[in-house]
Amino acid sequence: MAVPAATHQPELTILNTSASQYLVGIDLGTTHTVVAYAAAGDPQKTIRLFEIPQMTAPGEVAAKPLLPSVRYHPAPGELSAGAGFLLAEDGAVLGEAARVLGAKSQGRLVTSAKSWLSHTAVDHTAPILPWGSDESVFKVSPLAASASYLQHVRTVWEQRFPDAPLARQIIVVTVPASFDESARSLTLEAAKLAGLADVRLLEEPQAVCYDWLRRHAGSIEPSLAGSRLMLVCDVGGGTTDLTLIKIEYGAGEPQLTRIGVGDHLMLGGDNIDLALAHLAENRLRGAERKLSSADLAQLLEQCRIAKERLLADDAPEQVAVTLLGGGSKLIGGSKSAALSREEVRQIALDGFLPLSGLQELPDKKRSGVVEFGLPYAAEPAISKHIAGFLQSHAHAAQQALGESGIVPDALLLNGGVFRSRALVQRVTALLSAWRGGRAPTVLDNPDPELAVAYGAVSYAIARRDKKLRIGGGAARSYFLLIDGAGENRRGVCILPKGSEEGHELLLAGRHFALRVGQPVRFHLLSASGDGDYRSGDLVELDDDRFHSLPPLAVAFEGQQKAEVAVQLSATYTEVGTLRLQCVALDGEGQRWDVEFQIRKAKSALVNADLPAQLPQAVEKIQAVFGAKSKQVDPQAVKILRADLEKVLAAPRGDWQTPLLRELCNALLDGSKYRRRSEQHERLWFSLAGFCLRPGFGYPLDDWRVEQLWKLYPEGLQFVNEKQNWAEWWTCWRRVAGGLPAEAQQRIFNDIGKFINPASARQPGLAKQIATRGYEDMLRLAASLERLAVADKLQLGEWLLKRLAKAGEPEQSWWALGRIGARILFHGNNHDVIPPTQAAAWLQQLLAVDWKKQAQAGFAATLLARRCDDRVRDIDDALRQQVLEKLKQAKAPASWQEMVAEYKVLDESQEKQIFGEALPPGLRLI
Repeated sequence: MAVPAATHQPELTILNTSASQYLVGIDLGTTHTVVAYAAAGDPQKTIRLFEIPQMTAPGEVAAKPLLPSVRYHPAPGELSAGAGFLLAEDGAVLGEAARVLGAKSQGRLVTSAKSWLSHTAVDHTAPILPWGSDESVFKVSPLAASASYLQHVRTVWEQRFPDAPLARQIIVVTVPASFDESARSLTLEAAKLAGLADVRLLEEPQAVCYDWLRRHAGSIEPSLAGSRLMLVCDVGGGTTDLTLIKIEYGAGEPQLTRIGVGDHLMLGGDNIDLALAHLAENRLRGAERKLSSADLAQLLEQCRIAKERLLADDAPEQVAVTLLGGGSKLIGGSKSAALSREEVRQIALDGFLPLSGLQELPDKKRSGVVEFGLPYAAEPAISKHIAGFLQSHAHAAQQALGESGIVPDALLLNGGVFRSRALVQRVTALLSAWRGGRAPTVLDNPDPELAVAYGAVSYAIARRDKKLRIGGGAARSYFLLIDGAGENRRGVCILPKGSEEGHELLLAGRHFALRVGQPVRFHLLSASGDGDYRSGDLVELDDDRFHSLPPLAVAFEGQQKAEVAVQLSATYTEVGTLRLQCVALDGEGQRWDVEFQIRKAKSALVNADLPAQLPQAVEKIQAVFGAKSKQVDPQAVKILRADLEKVLAAPRGDWQTPLLRELCNALLDGSKYRRRSEQHERLWFSLAGFCLRPGFGYPLDDWRVEQLWKLYPEGLQFVNEKQNWAEWWTCWRRVAGGLPAEAQQRIFNDIGKFINPASARQPGLAKQIATRGYEDMLRLAASLERLAVADKLQLGEWLLKRLAKAGEPEQSWWALGRIGARILFHGNNHDVIPPTQAAAWLQQLLAVDWKKQAQAGFAATLLARRCDDRVRDIDDALRQQVLEKLKQAKAPASWQEMVAEYKVLDESQEKQIFGEALPPGLRLI
């Protein structure tokens, strides 16, 4: 939660060729990891594939061109100890054997770690994979899983080349062009964890193009056949990556410049596998309920194998997929279903690559294809995404083509799905139709699964030898948000698209007075589409074209609260990431790096001017909670709330988030004076929690909550005042969303004994409850969404015991629903209790009369709420029971909708779940 200190982002160290014996390219793919290399001193510049030793079956080892990017987590004693170095350090099986074992087991296979790195609703350092597996399976984080594949490559490389440690070679690791700064930074972090600190990132579509250039060296111009605009369409396992490259002719070799990249699109071969798995599931289960997530994961592996066979040129008529029952209650024994060649091609072609029109753009409504916790693209038709991509770069495309059209005249396809001739022909036909029947020049790619790794080495060679390179610089333009009122947001361009690497741009004419010793935030946005921006340009911002980046924050070291005049510097680094610095204007040129805070689960954009009366409001707070406040009329503390509303000419409920956070800062400055009297203490916690709720959603909230949390160990001064305890618990409940798991756990440890019906009966605790307020503690406990699942289950069982007896307050129903909710307010998806336990609680709730006890119906709504994630959703039949009972009880229509279909909450529903109104204007994403 701490604001990062000013540290330098990693930069590529170009090692001496005498120290670096090899140039190595690593394609860290969603489905496979591929490694290629060339000897640094080889005059022929021959690029070789590094075949990766791996287990292919228990006890069997072979070197293979592809290392499946999967991990199998064996049960204790499942594998013999003779596997040697081919097991990961934590005992997981990597590679081909992991796939084989995963297709025959349930809930032990880690897949798509790369996709999880770009998922915003999880903690990338938390052990959450395999997603949906039970507690008996050990888990790993997406970051650690990605690092383990690189670590395996490093291990087997150094066994083959003991005199050339991989960390000392020139290494290029590829990433999707659509990866944002967070996902790129996480990839660099994974490389560091694997001991590869000095790497360079290269966009995968560019790597494919570098491979094509290498293979056509000496005949590039005739091979391009006069084409002026190339579309690189890379459909991998987890993403579809689109890039436009302009081709210009003149003396010498043609000049290639990357002019457009697509936005992140979680749509690829995995989605085709998932569609086939759903088809097979319907045939396997008949009238039975859905397969469990573990069964579906096993079926998915079978469908992936079937897809590859049925899309091949020599495909059989059909392939059987088998689900091994192993005594499962779900289907008993093994069951098989057949997938035919024709239906697989129909799903792949018509479902994912239909012959849609150039004006048919992606449907942004939520799709049903949502599984395993990953937010797949809402629109499955890749064709429509290509059309939308071309429309967003229409101006650049027209300039490159020199005509009114926008459809590229050259096509370079990559990814395992394009081993199928039918899919290659479909994309070619699509572009031909958009070009009025004129077929594009299809550039050959004989190894669509290896080209990225080969191209990474080709790029390293071209860079070293200063030979033909693809220009284009930064793929996006970056903007600094300037606070504006209402919907009219404006930003200043700090780095235009196309900025060359290593070239620093100072934001001229805009200086900032930064306070040293306190954190400073920067709100950045990026845009990849058309737009001729220059550094310093003021631009109107909208949500369609401009995408918010994770917040940037830095705490500048130096004398507390001293101010330094700086200007902002932006550089597209050698590594391939954005680097921001604040440069002092005092002539000495001191610099501070500004770092991305990697992946907050939720963020907000709040646009509101601070009121002119803010200084007077701050003075009112300082008069009560300031060094001189002893000299102020004691009555001032009692009327401070009313005074603030009077000065600001608005009731507290109308105060906008920027104003609330400024008032919070003033309160934090005066926190040491909160103990002057019981009224001071009570009012301070009441206002601080109110101004900082819900503890996240606005820049630097993590820093504010960190300052507030420092007060928790000090506790209350006036421990015999019931109202002070009420404000104390309410403050922590209001900001719980900003507290890390460790803090939430500490609070639970302190209050759990009061909620536990067994311990609460003890005479000493019963007396304390009367003063400390059971209901306030209960509401706080239910808001601790980052608690360990075991503690949540314990808390829920306590409440059910209490609710079975008369006299338990209504709040306990709300608390039970909040604890077992399918979609959390601020917690991560992996903090949700298992659906089996939620189902057990629902059975008890169904026995309650919801007409008489409406809060029980609301609790059931949260427990049964649909989220379209099989790992979290309850059984369909049970959900239908809940829905029918809600209808019979004449529960609000909004509750019924939450159970019937996936639904984003409106303001009133958010208020009901949070427990009170959220700050006006705060939009939680």
